[in-house]
Amino acid sequence: MRDELRWIMDEAKKRGVSYSDIRLLEDEIETIDTENGNVQGIGKTFSKGFGIRVIVNGAWGFSSSSKVDKSEMEKVLDEAISIAKASSKIKKEDVFLSEIEIYEDEFTPEIQIDPFSISLDKKLNILYEADKIMSKYNPVKIRRGSLFFNKQKKYFVSTEGSFIVQDRIVSGGGIEAYAISDSGEVQKRSYPTSFGGDYSVSGWEFIENLKLVENSDRVAKQSVEILSAKPCPQGNMDIVISSNQMALQIHESIGHPTELDRVFGMEASFAGTSFLTPEKLNNFKLGSKIINITADATIPHALGGFGYDDEGVKAQRFYLVKDGDFVGYQTSRETAHKVGLKPTGSMRADGWNRIPIIRMTSINLEPGDMTFEDLISGVKDGIYVETNKSWSIDDKRLNFQFGCEIGWEIKDGKLGDMIKNPTYTGITYEFWRSCDGIGNKDLWHVWGLPNCGKGEPQQVMQVSHGAAPARFRNIRVGVTR
Repeated sequence: MRDELRWIMDEAKKRGVSYSDIRLLEDEIETIDTENGNVQGIGKTFSKGFGIRVIVNGAWGFSSSSKVDKSEMEKVLDEAISIAKASSKIKKEDVFLSEIEIYEDEFTPEIQIDPFSISLDKKLNILYEADKIMSKYNPVKIRRGSLFFNKQKKYFVSTEGSFIVQDRIVSGGGIEAYAISDSGEVQKRSYPTSFGGDYSVSGWEFIENLKLVENSDRVAKQSVEILSAKPCPQGNMDIVISSNQMALQIHESIGHPTELDRVFGMEASFAGTSFLTPEKLNNFKLGSKIINITADATIPHALGGFGYDDEGVKAQRFYLVKDGDFVGYQTSRETAHKVGLKPTGSMRADGWNRIPIIRMTSINLEPGDMTFEDLISGVKDGIYVETNKSWSIDDKRLNFQFGCEIGWEIKDGKLGDMIKNPTYTGITYEFWRSCDGIGNKDLWHVWGLPNCGKGEPQQVMQVSHGAAPARFRNIRVGVTR
């Protein structure tokens, strides 16, 4: 296959393209879902195909196929060239690609145990055991568990000389308990976080370390306790936010608005734009002095990590926010030069039949120096909240509201009574400017988010967010729509 990939790029040069690349992807996925002790679904899929991008007459063309042989590659190349020529007739400007370093390399993350070597019975037994424990609580009427495994091999070859091979294995999973009262009220508790759990570029060892069975009793018990908990107080007060909720806060209010294609309106019709317009770069106070947010595709095992993006740009770490100042975007080779930046290795496609677009890697709130006790003790009257339940944010990523599964009152620096349906709302830059405490590296965790949606047609991407619990002052809480 290596010879065929080099050959088709030579053919692209002969056809007069100014640039071309090919991505060939083999993708295997296994999903396991249980509910109330029964299998809800077991899915196994395998996909193989390739996509070719070209630039002709200053315009992009792209085509793809699941038939992988030389004659099909030649056909797809011709289709991509035809599309580029047609697109060039209505282009507004020529495509310009920033120069990058060219690599010939292979990248394979360290995996201890291949999850595809583990028997289905062993995988199911973990979910069954967790379910059995959760079933002891009568109000828990719905109990769910899930596991996810993904294996990929990707080739990237370009007319510039790149030849990159990357392997990737992802494992993830989680459990959920839904308690229902006699009056019909429903309360949910998730572990290790909501919407499917946690994910990592790791093997079966990651599932074992999640300890789903060991946490199932607490999860079910808390879902029941929430039913009789106090309602969330209303008003402006201090708030401490858990690491897993901070992950989504970072994703929605920092990750998306720093994607440069959104800034230029390329996502406006589907997902919106961004309040972080170019004149604010290096000229806008986005957070307090302790806020440092990085994009880092080099973190070992992070779901948003890799060796190279889908333009052949090497994985890197860079600041989006430094000491509270807005200093960076996530860019592509095509967009970076427009704001005086370099390509950041942020271009990825979710399959061989999709063109790469700017996607988050691992967007992280860098750890501070406070223990959890420090964060809580500094609050006289406030709340602590955990685990996302709902979110809403406008298309500029400016005004937001988040709801969480569970919370606790904070009174005179100590955790108090449990509260139900905690919510908080704010304006992005005012919220981040109010942060005066961030948990230390011992509290910091990189959360894997496997289903970030973007693009038209929609692409679903694996990203991640490193975060520790953090404290914010004078935030509006208890808001209902």
